[in-house]
Amino acid sequence: MNRRVFQKALGLSALAWASGNLKLAAKPSPKIALTMDDFAWNNAIRLTPEQRNEAILGTLNKFSVKAGLFVMGRMIEAERGKRLLTEWDRAGHLIANHTYSHRNYNAPAMTAADYQQDILRAEELLKGFPRFKKYFRFPMLKEGDTAAKRDGLRSSLAQHGYRMGYVTIDNSDWAIDLRLRARLEKDPNANLKPYRDFYLEHMWARAEYYDSLAHKVLGRSVKHTILTHFNLLNALFLGDLMEMFKNKGWQWIDAEEAFADPVFNALPKTVPAGESIIWALAKESGKIDKDLRYPAEDGEYENARMDKLKL
Repeated sequence: MNRRVFQKALGLSALAWASGNLKLAAKPSPKIALTMDDFAWNNAIRLTPEQRNEAILGTLNKFSVKAGLFVMGRMIEAERGKRLLTEWDRAGHLIANHTYSHRNYNAPAMTAADYQQDILRAEELLKGFPRFKKYFRFPMLKEGDTAAKRDGLRSSLAQHGYRMGYVTIDNSDWAIDLRLRARLEKDPNANLKPYRDFYLEHMWARAEYYDSLAHKVLGRSVKHTILTHFNLLNALFLGDLMEMFKNKGWQWIDAEEAFADPVFNALPKTVPAGESIIWALAKESGKIDKDLRYPAEDGEYENARMDKLKL
């Protein structure tokens, strides 16, 4: 090979190498929003409700993120609950409806009419907060055990101007919190690092799973909404969680930005209805049923693992 041909080949190789690396660099980071359910402030241990509120809001402020808080109406009937929620409102976080009573819509005796009244009862308590917007999330992510119940409540929600506040990344943080609180009740000085480590590993594993599932079903990542709860676990370790995702290349975004993703307009025709919206779309597709478990996430899965670790 003469010198000119060699230089030309070398130039093309360098160009190909640079092009490939530019493509890698241009690959968008997954985007993720923090959503938090229940607002159950009255089960305090170690931290007072005010301290828990301050810890969670402080973490969100540190990361400059506006979360979505799905509130049980009965949690804000008392003045103390209203004061705590006012802090979220003043901080600019999205406030949304999670029913008044937090009942399971899949219960056989539950009707769409009764459930609608429970949703509207919560709305009466929430609508005075400026940051309240009509997003709704089903407790336990259960959206109806029959097609009639599923479609009846979807119709009612639409008539009242609600959008679905789906979860994309489902998980069992609540089960870990139960174990952590039980341990502290027995031993207030217990080492909590094993619970932190298990929590972070679990949340990352579920995020990878649901993002992979989104690629399989939709051919793309989505603007994810990760499920968390207003509990001691997140008061203690939410900052570690958010830092972990950031270090792994994920980008934290505001909840309302996430809910603008078209995936949140989907209404999968699954029965029983519910679970993560990504899970439901995968189930509806019928293509990858072998990869899906039901319930999609349940405390029993993680309890078995925590038992082995003596958590």
